[in-house]
Amino acid sequence: MSIGGYKIRNKEAVHFITFAVVEWVDVFTRKEYRDIVVDSLRYCQQERGLLLHAWCLMSNHIHLVLSATGNDISDILRDFKKFTSKQVIKAIESNQQESRRSWMLHLFKQQGEKNSRNVNYQFWRQDNHPKELFSSGFTVQKLNYIHNNPVEAGIVDKAEEYLYSSARDYYQGKKCGLLDLVFL
Repeated sequence: MSIGGYKIRNKEAVHFITFAVVEWVDVFTRKEYRDIVVDSLRYCQQERGLLLHAWCLMSNHIHLVLSATGNDISDILRDFKKFTSKQVIKAIESNQQESRRSWMLHLFKQQGEKNSRNVNYQFWRQDNHPKELFSSGFTVQKLNYIHNNPVEAGIVDKAEEYLYSSARDYYQGKKCGLLDLVFL
């Protein structure tokens, strides 16, 4: 990104990051595709030094509060996005039950052709919009925003009911969700 744009400057800090599927396509309505993202986050935690503080996977985007030990957050995110995009597209291609397959693959191919850094498809938007969590007030604001996303979308009545989020961990004050957390 250009100077002054969205960029992770303080590599040791905790950051709020959001990124979305191109054209905001609702890919993650299927468990198979959501699980690719969750498994990839888990891998990054176990093998790449990703510290996950909060998260929420919605139908077409993901919110993360994260930091890292031993590796650059930007490198982890780059590799995560590259891997998950390939895996999700592969899963879409092989899913004979996917009624939106042709449409989605066509759209991802179209977007990929617009980006010289791609060979075939573009799945994730390129921007991450990282924001350093610089104060406790800002941190609480971002945690509430992340956890209330499924409530605002009308998916659940209570944030802690949503499986693909860290809200249940925060509300119960213990590990009970899909991914390990480092509480803030």
